Amino acid sequence: MATIYSLGSASPDFEFNNYKFIDIFTTECGIRSNPNSNPFFLSKMSSAQLSGGSMFTGFTRLCKGMAAVLIGGHIVVQILPSAVSYLALIPAKTIPFAWNLITAGYVEQSIYGVVISTIGLLFIGKLLEPLWGSREFLKFIFVVNFLTSVCVFITAISLYYITREESYLYMPISGFQGVLSGFLVGIKQIVPDQELSWLKLKAKWLPSLALLVAVVVSSFTVESASYLPTLIFGTYIGWIYLRYWQSNTEMKRRGDSSDDFAFSTFFPEFLRPAINPVAAIFERMLCGRRSETSEESRGYTLGSLPGSDPIEASRRRERGARALEERLASEMAAAGRTEGKQNDDATENV
Repeated sequence: MATIYSLGSASPDFEFNNYKFIDIFTTECGIRSNPNSNPFFLSKMSSAQLSGGSMFTGFTRLCKGMAAVLIGGHIVVQILPSAVSYLALIPAKTIPFAWNLITAGYVEQSIYGVVISTIGLLFIGKLLEPLWGSREFLKFIFVVNFLTSVCVFITAISLYYITREESYLYMPISGFQGVLSGFLVGIKQIVPDQELSWLKLKAKWLPSLALLVAVVVSSFTVESASYLPTLIFGTYIGWIYLRYWQSNTEMKRRGDSSDDFAFSTFFPEFLRPAINPVAAIFERMLCGRRSETSEESRGYTLGSLPGSDPIEASRRRERGARALEERLASEMAAAGRTEGKQNDDATENV
């Protein structure tokens, strides 16, 4: 599947929409792009940027609501510490309190966790939600959160039976970090080759870098080790969802079967020959057979690459461009109103 930021369109309007997508993403996430590649768009955005910038505006209503849920959950467990026993994932209590498989992902026990989760949700969410749609975005959050909790529960029970350490059964696990790691996989899918100017790193390595940092930190602190399984499973479930389950109503198909989004792309080049055979086994166990069947039903031949349909790529780009164009227009209108108000105030002062 061609990525949404591709500029291979013959239409000037469509090319301009692609430029807008890249610059919105690069401006808000610090990702480097060629500043001379789109002077027309930069001239259109100059007034909005000078009037205060759009980095802290344009958050979607759904992301604001989810942020309120995270903040509310943190306040609840601070006022009523006993609520952690009912809302967080405690494997020994999950059987009678099965709802904690859902609620655990929306409860942050530390102030640092709620700040990081809220900021990540707002900034990454306003990039992904216009492309996926609000319904698909909310579905992604729910599925990744729930299945991550299920995987963490199974892992904790397994570790208890292996080690007989009761800490695996009674450690309260909660937080939004599993969904955030899934969001990073979404960024990897959309703009894999864009470079993060502050890290000198391409965006496709964000999920891998986050996991690497989590592994290193968890080796020094016991508390951070409780987040490691959530991050690992959040990343993997996020990839499974985008790879096989995300619906594409325009093409009546699911997922992203391109080679650039294969599981081995999370690892350095020299490790991929060893990763590919193992990944192929898990893909067939989980969703591979269904994926192969759906590809055959769409009429793919052996010489074609799954997910490389130019019509599908064009429709994905147009959908994303339309959504981002609407948001850009609203941000520019708000910036214009702010600039006009400032001019009026300056005139009155004179």
